[in-house]
Amino acid sequence: MEMVRAIEEAEQRLEGIASTTPLQPSIRLSEQYGATILIKREDMQAVRSFKIRGAYNKIASLSPEDRKRPVVCASAGNHAQGVAFACAHLGIGGTIFMPRITPTQKIERVEHFGGELVEIRLVGDSYDESSAAAEEYCAQSQGIFVHPFDDLQTIAGQGTVGKEIFDATAGDVGMVIVPIGGGGLASGVASYIKGKNPAVVVVGAEPAGSPSMYESLKQGRIVELDEINTFVDGAAVRKTRQRTFDLCRRYVDRVVLLPEGKVCTTMIELYQNEGIITEPAGALALSALDDVADEIRGKTVVCVLSGGNNDVLRYPEILERSLVYLGRKHYFIIEFAQKPGQLRQFVDDALGPTDDIVRFEYIKKTNKERGAARAQHQDHGNDQCHKDGHVVGEVDRS
Repeated sequence: MEMVRAIEEAEQRLEGIASTTPLQPSIRLSEQYGATILIKREDMQAVRSFKIRGAYNKIASLSPEDRKRPVVCASAGNHAQGVAFACAHLGIGGTIFMPRITPTQKIERVEHFGGELVEIRLVGDSYDESSAAAEEYCAQSQGIFVHPFDDLQTIAGQGTVGKEIFDATAGDVGMVIVPIGGGGLASGVASYIKGKNPAVVVVGAEPAGSPSMYESLKQGRIVELDEINTFVDGAAVRKTRQRTFDLCRRYVDRVVLLPEGKVCTTMIELYQNEGIITEPAGALALSALDDVADEIRGKTVVCVLSGGNNDVLRYPEILERSLVYLGRKHYFIIEFAQKPGQLRQFVDDALGPTDDIVRFEYIKKTNKERGAARAQHQDHGNDQCHKDGHVVGEVDRS
């Protein structure tokens, strides 16, 4: 119950700073799954994500003496915006380390919220590399490190999402699905929900390309991943920490892994059907509905849409990954004999009546008998690429 009290105190501290975001019913998803699906719209915060809650709660909790020291943090984008907002609001200087892969849109938003009080440093190719540099700098400058998830005040701030869910539903909810990166949001939400009603099932949704919490819970110890896929940048964490690991192990019923292509499909569906712009990490919880479909019929399910900071320039890649996942776009390599009629024969024999070649490359080699071509096949859906330097095909099945 200590964490529950900390979350309730955080809610008071955040009054007038963080919005009480709505639980938006989704008619489309409710009909699809035979349940009442509610979307917790954290993308509607001033910084377009839940991170303002934890960052502000941590910094506002600092003593007058500690507020004289520089604030330091590392973030893939959303936590950085929360820290920048808090620094500007409280008049505290800060240095924010961000991975070099961070979308430009998120960097610009940090600059907007922090103004002259915040310095941005782009270091490393992942959150973990950036965080290591930030912690080293913090020690050298005798600063205050504001961790995005490994801090009880940060976790308590994120946990106010869970309190709002509980208050809005009067605790009458069957399942809460929450995204997991480092685990701060999941830890806070699960701690409050389970502290108030242990019967509620809490499911974590984590990217398949960076399953640090999933593997840690599976093995019963903190696991550091050798490699991660950073596409879901807001949840791409190589190693969770002890606080979030312990809380998730105690309060999160299980974690499901979501392929990046599935996440992209969810993002596109949300935009096309509900007009909601979400970032990859923000779509994780809704992407998990297929994994729990058999359990939720007739129940109320809350999916936390954690953020909407998505760079519009990423949409071509998002669409591509979605088509790959759906099996509607294919890349392939073929070899043609270098004689007349070979392309025509390929088109006649390989393509269906609704297929379309959207890209074709032909590379003539010195070999007199055979040459290489490259094509791309799109079935208005999936994408599998094979590379051996010969022929790649791209075909569109509309």
